[in-house]
Amino acid sequence: MNTRRDFLQKIGASALMLQLANVTSAWSNTPGDSETLYDGPVLRVAIMGLGGYATIVAKAMETCTRAKLVGLISGTPSKMKDWQAKYNIPDKNCYNYQTFDQVKNNPDIDAIYVITPNALHHDQIIRVAKAGKHAICEKPMALNAKEAQEMIDACKKANVKLLVGYRMHFEPKTLEIIRMRNAGEFGKIMFFQGLCGFRSGNPSQWRLNKQLAGGGSMMDIGIYALNGARYMIGEEPLWVTAQETKTDTVKFKEGIDETIQFQMGFPSGAVASCLSTYNMNNLDRFFLTGEKGFAELQPSTGYGPIKGRTHKGELVQPEPTHQTVQMDEMAQIILEGKKPIVPIDGEEALKDMKIIDAIYSAAKTGRKIDLKS
Repeated sequence: MNTRRDFLQKIGASALMLQLANVTSAWSNTPGDSETLYDGPVLRVAIMGLGGYATIVAKAMETCTRAKLVGLISGTPSKMKDWQAKYNIPDKNCYNYQTFDQVKNNPDIDAIYVITPNALHHDQIIRVAKAGKHAICEKPMALNAKEAQEMIDACKKANVKLLVGYRMHFEPKTLEIIRMRNAGEFGKIMFFQGLCGFRSGNPSQWRLNKQLAGGGSMMDIGIYALNGARYMIGEEPLWVTAQETKTDTVKFKEGIDETIQFQMGFPSGAVASCLSTYNMNNLDRFFLTGEKGFAELQPSTGYGPIKGRTHKGELVQPEPTHQTVQMDEMAQIILEGKKPIVPIDGEEALKDMKIIDAIYSAAKTGRKIDLKS
């Protein structure tokens, strides 16, 4: 952690103030304001795994106020050199997968953001914890609930924080719907629908490899609908049922789900119906309805802009860069103890992993799985 008086935030469309009751935002000014000097703690982050999504995160961090990219961990030396040149990262802050435990002796790095294939998260996060650094893990957090619990335990033992990359938990239109629900503006919640999917491309990608991905569409894109059902309804499900459909057994081999439909029941009586697929496009929609009104997001989880409406009209909240807001919010959580409206810690991710385990079990057995135990 350090303080930089010369850390200047250029104000633009991606730095608009979130207009929500009782929310202190991660971005600060509205268009037209002058430059704002931030004088406070900055979270110094190393990114592990320099792939496609890491590229998006790194670019977004260029406009962060409270988080800064200072280190790299990669197994590809040529990629490392390119990133070093682009982001001015010194050699002393660069590691490969064999040597990154040495980060324990590097006071310039506060946290490591693990953005690697799913199957690697468990061991890498535990190593990060043992190195005494705060851990940020891309979702899904692990391959199953057992792994997730072990990661949580390791971080607790090391007295470091474990956060998970739930960027939608900071998205302004999403938070406005949650505010409206909490205020009773939808009345008793009755139903949620989450549709998440796209046609998966390259058949040789790691996401279609059971050993690396741990599953198929459910792990990658279905988790958005699952997590969305929980934060939109505002309850934890009591039961789940699920059905799997597979039309291409060559591309989607054993253990890689192509399409899963799943349903959940909640304590209030609300139900959710969700779809996760790697074989259909134009699926990115959340719909919530209650006795007094409704809310719809479409697109609901893409990188932006998110669009939405309710029974009161169009949602007009700001459209910031998700990863910029996420990293600034994470910095406040780690360095200042800020409590987010929707949790993003390991315990939150463990809840998703337990339900995903149950979804796979329900799809395989055809049974209704009780989640209360």
